[in-house]
Amino acid sequence: MNAHLQPTGSAYFIAKETEKAENHTLSILVDNEPGVLARVIGLFSGRGYNIESLTVSETEHQTHLSRITIVTRGTPHVLEQIKAQLERIVPVHRVVDLTVRAAELGHDRPIEREVALVKVSGDGESRAETLRLADAFHAKVIDATLEHFILEITGKSSKIDQFIAIMKPLGVIEVCRTGIAAMNRGPQGM
Repeated sequence: MNAHLQPTGSAYFIAKETEKAENHTLSILVDNEPGVLARVIGLFSGRGYNIESLTVSETEHQTHLSRITIVTRGTPHVLEQIKAQLERIVPVHRVVDLTVRAAELGHDRPIEREVALVKVSGDGESRAETLRLADAFHAKVIDATLEHFILEITGKSSKIDQFIAIMKPLGVIEVCRTGIAAMNRGPQGM
């Protein structure tokens, strides 16, 4: 085997050189039972696939179904492998590549949102600037003392990245992000 084609512990080495890696958002409907999330994550880590974002929550209480939203990066070939392997996990009911489905519906991307809590020091002159920037980004003050603010912001990941970058010079103390929640436009479900 050529040295440049040696396995790296990651599945990405198998991609054809002509295929370009892309970020895709996958929505996975699973039974809400112990160990399911670990099995899904294990599939990714065991094959060297990276998870850029992960959210999970029970969405249908009567039927005990949870929705896992994963953003991952790979070539079309690798993404097809991921979907096929996810569909083979027993408690998985459905896997939808929301990125591909959005394109089929004539949209650039699925609707994607993230929530972040950002703790910023808030004393002296920076206090007014922090509040002005928070207002400009439609961030809500959810806690405030004489020394700090905790701000809640919702939006695309790029908006949150920009907000955090702008707040850093004002004294970002801590950031907590939820990960991406996503769905496609239109009247049909996943």
